[in-house]
Amino acid sequence: MTTIRRFCCNDLLRFTSVNLDHLTETFNMSFYMTYLARWPDYFHVAEAPGNRIMGYIMGKVEGQGESWHGHVTAVTVAPEYRRQQLAKKLMNLLEDISDKIDKAYFVDLFVRASNMPAIKMYEKLGYVIYRRVLRYYSGEEDGLDMRKALSRDVEKKSMIPLKRPVTPDELDLQY
Repeated sequence: MTTIRRFCCNDLLRFTSVNLDHLTETFNMSFYMTYLARWPDYFHVAEAPGNRIMGYIMGKVEGQGESWHGHVTAVTVAPEYRRQQLAKKLMNLLEDISDKIDKAYFVDLFVRASNMPAIKMYEKLGYVIYRRVLRYYSGEEDGLDMRKALSRDVEKKSMIPLKRPVTPDELDLQY
């Protein structure tokens, strides 16, 4: 049976095996600690029996006005636990917190343009490609900004795709 609970400091020493996937973005310890301190409601871990970490989700809430939104910074599931809808459960949890607690308009995330399995999964969860961000990943690979409107965005304005790609420098200007 899977247990989903809040991420805690001790988990930082136990989740390395989940991060070994080449498509998973990894960060330094202070980055994870900042998220844990500032947005604890957006940082969850899934555990298998025996306390083995199966996956996690890390996010935050940010923006102003109609750009107030939940953001998925990372969601990853260890290869041996994939195809069990664990990522879907973690995403639904972050979406519910964004919608019901923080009253956000939408949830967004960035994904490598080449990561078709993840893009397809996000589309099945109701996300659309909002915009392409040129050279988002290490200045080399494009990223896709995907969005899903929440209940506060009744007209789903947050999901209307931009007609042209943007550069990473333009991202802050658009929130």
